[in-house]
Amino acid sequence: MGVTVDVHQVYRYPFEQVVSSFLRKYPNAMDKNVIAVRIVEERTDVSTGIIYRKRIAICQNVIPEILRKVSILKVPNIQLEEESWLNPQERNMAIRSHCLTWTQYASMNEESVFRESLENPNWTEFIQRGRISITGAGFLNCILETFACTFLKQGAQKVRSLIFLSSNLTSDTY
Repeated sequence: MGVTVDVHQVYRYPFEQVVSSFLRKYPNAMDKNVIAVRIVEERTDVSTGIIYRKRIAICQNVIPEILRKVSILKVPNIQLEEESWLNPQERNMAIRSHCLTWTQYASMNEESVFRESLENPNWTEFIQRGRISITGAGFLNCILETFACTFLKQGAQKVRSLIFLSSNLTSDTY
């Protein structure tokens, strides 16, 4: 089966400010689920100016305690890998992320784009598609997919809120 979540948001802030806010959004006091984010690779292509980053986010296991009675779900932390390609000249950033935990039982993938808005060059569009598919948990597949869908939607809402707050607080660049 699988669950898909789509998000489209327009921020009334310049691209540089929104991307900068996105790149430093975690960890923070508003979302205690993200424990740490570490950059494992970063490089700039000298011919194109594209900045590539690979980051690993370590998050608390947010699966409800009742479901963690199943041994495969009994882990303290979940790891997510995020890759991004920031093109400052074209004012866009593509992001791909996936879950590194439970890969034998589930797949979680997100693809996102930040880009200059066609409506107003001082605004930024954010488009995201996330997909979760759980296959190795037997009768729990449907329950876990429902929970995962809710979690993805809440995560998208937190991203919107955090970027809005960060954009109001600072104007740093990437």
